[in-house]
Formats: sequence, structure tokens, C-alpha cells
Amino acid sequence: MHKNANPVTNICWSDADRIVIRGKDLCNELMGHMTFTEMTLFHMLKQPPTAMQTTIVDAVLETIMEHGLTPSAIAARQTFLGAPESLQGAVASGILGVGSRFAGTSGDCAMLLREIVEAPESEQESVAAAIAKRYRAARNPLPGYGHPIHKNGDPRLIRLEKIARDAGAKGDYLKAMYILGDAINNELGKKLIINVSAGMGAVLAEAGLPPEIMRGIILISRAAGLVGHLLEEMEEPAANFMWESIEEAVPYVGTK
Repeated sequence: MHKNANPVTNICWSDADRIVIRGKDLCNELMGHMTFTEMTLFHMLKQPPTAMQTTIVDAVLETIMEHGLTPSAIAARQTFLGAPESLQGAVASGILGVGSRFAGTSGDCAMLLREIVEAPESEQESVAAAIAKRYRAARNPLPGYGHPIHKNGDPRLIRLEKIARDAGAKGDYLKAMYILGDAINNELGKKLIINVSAGMGAVLAEAGLPPEIMRGIILISRAAGLVGHLLEEMEEPAANFMWESIEEAVPYVGTK
């Protein structure tokens, strides 16, 4: 990481009359000229996104925004139950659960896919096999492979891949995703489905996003989903019922 004795920022500057973001006037050049997704990518990547990048990121934002009463949604609802004056705290509590087990593995998977893509084509299968062996030896789950619900295949994956290919994705990372999937199945001797986290990592890499920032895209999407859950919690409260149900379902068995 480069360290400057006199740090600077290239993101935003403002005075009494103007706000400038990445060299463009917010009111006259950005507002009404860019969608939210385009603005997000412009803010991150320092230049206006291509149509392919916008289409792929839009699709990813839709893909991962909602999956029912997941741990992050439950955490947000429970926090809102305890602190209804703090909408931001409730959203934050749900966001904190996006990580290596739930929703946050796209970037981790993309880093593995990058190892395969950067290898000569003749060596890609052996690189994938080495990754599978490495993870099995460490007894670590491979990010993006396997799913507790979608045992017959993640229905989001096929659609996401089609959107990316139709948008003009070259396909190197998508190919690597399948190569790694085959290597995992060969190593384990059983079939693990490719889940949408692998798909999102692959298509975001096709769009030129660095793996290190991919979890940020997921967080943006999940934040929107959590706001929807919290509005429903205001209108049709469920958090207290969840709390009472847990107390009944998980009995105390210690010393009384």
C-alpha cells in the first residue's frame, strides 16, 4: 500500500456553490445523467462504466438483495425490536453478518478464479486441482461451492451467467468457475453445486472489478434488502414472535 506523507483524495471536493466528484459536477453532470449503479461504479472505478459493467453489476445487485429470513435479516429485525429509534443500527447489525459463511464469499471465490485465469490454459486444470487439494487439506469450505438449500443447482446462477454473456463478458472467469467446480468434485468424490456467490465473483471479475472490493457490492445490495425487511417489521411485526419462539425451541438445561 502506498503511503503518502501528505495524503490526498481524488474522490470529492466542494465549496459554497459546487460539489465535484471525480472531476465531474454533481448537479450538472451526474444527477439525472447517471443511474445509481453507474454512479456507484464511477465512484469506485474512477471513470464512467461501460454498458457491460453496468448490466452485470445491476444483475448482481438484484441477485443477492433478498433470500428470505436469513441470519442477517433476523439480526436486523431483532435489533430493531430492541432499538426501534435506530434504523441505521438495525441495518448495520444485519450487514455485520455478511461474511465468509453468508453472502460474502464472492470476492474470496474470485481470488481463486484469478489463480486459474492467470495460469496458461494448459495448466488451468492442474491449478484448480491444487486449489481443491489445498482447501481439503486445510478442511476449509471452498467459497462459492455448495448450498444448504439449492441442492439441485442454484437457480440464480444460470440466469446471471446468461446476462453477463449477453452483455459481452469475455468468459474467462466463468470458464474458470466450472474448471474449479470439476476439480472440487474430483477431489471430494461427490458433487457440490456451484452457488451464486461463485457466479457473482466470476461475473464481477468479468466486469473488471477487483476481488478485494466485491464484498462491498454485496453490502450495498444487502443494505437495500434489509431496509425492506425493516419496513415490513414496522408494518407486520415478527421479531418478538421470533424471540419467543427461540426461547421455547432452545430450552435451558444448565444447573438451576
